[in-house]
This record gives sequence, C-alpha cells and structure tokens, in this order.
Amino acid sequence: MTERFTRFPVIDGHNDLAWACRAHRDYSVSGLDSEQDSGRSALQTDVPKLRRGGVHGQFWSVWVHTDLEGTDSVQATLEQIDFIHRLIAAYPDDFEWAVTADDVERAQLNGRIASLLGVEGGNQINNSLAVLREYARLGVRYMTLTWNSSTEWADAAVGDVTHDGINDRGRAVIAEMNRIGMMIDLSHVSAATMQDALDATELPLIFSHSSCFALNPHPRNVPDQILTQLKANNGVQMITFVPAFISADYRRWEDEGSAGYKPLVTVAHVADHVEHARRVAGVDHIGLGGDFDGCPDMPVGLADVSEYPNLFAELSRRGWSDADLAKLGYQNVLRVLRANDPAYRAFIA
Repeated sequence: MTERFTRFPVIDGHNDLAWACRAHRDYSVSGLDSEQDSGRSALQTDVPKLRRGGVHGQFWSVWVHTDLEGTDSVQATLEQIDFIHRLIAAYPDDFEWAVTADDVERAQLNGRIASLLGVEGGNQINNSLAVLREYARLGVRYMTLTWNSSTEWADAAVGDVTHDGINDRGRAVIAEMNRIGMMIDLSHVSAATMQDALDATELPLIFSHSSCFALNPHPRNVPDQILTQLKANNGVQMITFVPAFISADYRRWEDEGSAGYKPLVTVAHVADHVEHARRVAGVDHIGLGGDFDGCPDMPVGLADVSEYPNLFAELSRRGWSDADLAKLGYQNVLRVLRANDPAYRAFIA
C-alpha cells in the first residue's frame, strides 16, 4: 500500500550518518551502496534505504560532541565535512553536492540525492565568526545555535541557563548568519533562545529536527507560541522522529532507566505531531527531520530512512491531500532555503 507514497519526495533536515560512521566505521564510506543491517556498524541510512524512502535531498548533520572543545571541535567538524564530500565522490550516481535550492532541483532532475550540510551546534565555531564564514564557504547552509550545552552566547534547551536566551554576541552571530545566508536552526535551543532568535533574524529560519511541546512537554520541543511566530517568520519546523521527543510515556521510561515495559511509539504518534504543527503554524511551515543514525531506537514504522512512505500513507488516511504531502516532504524547506540563497550567493561571489 505504501509503494505509491515513494512518489512524494523528501528533503530531510537532519541525519547523523557522518558521526555514526566516525563512531563505528572509522569514517569509511565503503559499502554504503548496499544494505547495512547487522553488527556493530548497523546503520539506519544507506543508498538502498534512501532510494526506497523517496529521499531526494538530505541535510547531512556535521555534528561534534561538546566533549570536544576549542580547535578540536573545529577539526572534528572539518572531518565530518570531508566525510560527506567523500561519500558523494564514492557514489556519484546516487549523490550530488548541493548548496542552493537550484542545486537541489538540478540533483532531483538528475535522479540523484541532493546532499547539503548543516552544523549541529554553535560550539563548533569556537566563538569565531571567521570560522562561521569558513564553514559557509565550505557549503554549510545551516547552523544549530546550540547543541545540548549552552554556548558563550546562547542557551540550550537542556543544561544551565546562562543568558536567558541570547546575548549581544548571539545577536551578532545571527546578524552574520543572515548576512552570509546561513540558515538559523533553532532545534536544541531553549524557548527563550527561540524567541530571541525570531526577534533578531531578518530571514526565515528552521527547526531542523524538533517536535511539539503541546503533545509532549520535552524541552527539546517547540511551544505553540513559537510555532505561531514561525508562521510570521515564513520558516519551517521539521518534525523529528526521536521517541523521547514524540511520546511523554517513552521519555518517562527513559528517564527511569529504561527498565520494564518499553512504551510503544509508532508512525501514528509522529503523525500526531505533524498534524499539531500544521494546526498551529499552517501547512506551509512544516517539514521532516528524522534524526536517523542519531537515535538507535526509532518508532515502529519509521525504523530507518526507507520508511518515510509509511508516514505519508498514515497522513493520507487522515485526509491529507497530495499537494499538502508534497509541501511537508520537500517544498516548504526548499522555500526557506531559497529565501536564504540570495545572501549566500552574494557572500560567496
């Protein structure tokens, strides 16, 4: 039944394949054109799965754990970027480098998966606007303002509250991101940081992988007040599939040591978050950011990147039109990317 839903292209906002291959494969790109299903190197992402899932574009996360600090974090980020370049070079019939919306559309026409970059944490610039600019020159098109630790200039969703949002340095970072066309990503940041960033930005922004606070009051999720303002910003919330962000029961089970019966989280629960975001922000402001290979336990029906069609099928059963499914899958995030493209082109010219 879900076969027809592979015709809905997906441009996903967040995938941690690069870090998974650092952790388990010594950054090897070999064999990713075949199924990776067993052993220590089991992956939720490979070429056959991407093709079955209808993935036409992927923002590859170049993430560095905050245990790595200073110049070590910058080096590790460059290693992550190098991995994605080597991945594209290894499978030129499947992947195509992309930095702009036009590049994405060209890759789609060529039958290849548009491969874009996003830095998942402001800590990775080592508090240097020069490093931020160099990442942009290397093709990075978004930066998540924080990961799970606050930076010198912005508060994260978890951990210590240092700035009650962003400080003047944070506003300078946002202004520079606007100037160079690097999209601001508000996943992982505190609600106060979300608000301050929305107040400061002059361009549409994204949540690359976040779900809805109203359905599960997890600090990683987006409050309705912010969702309402996201509509005015013309941005997009890309719903993530991480079970602890989707289900309050699952989060409680995790917090209590993952003992006993594990609450079931399914594609239907994810669809609930998609529909809530649509009700609050509107159908033009939602997308998908699965966080595959960033979470080992994903919902039933969304176990890996091949299963996006299951979500489209679930939403279709709930009355979604093909036009709205296309907006969810790729059109909305492509619009936001295109809105940031003129500034990016001017910067790299």
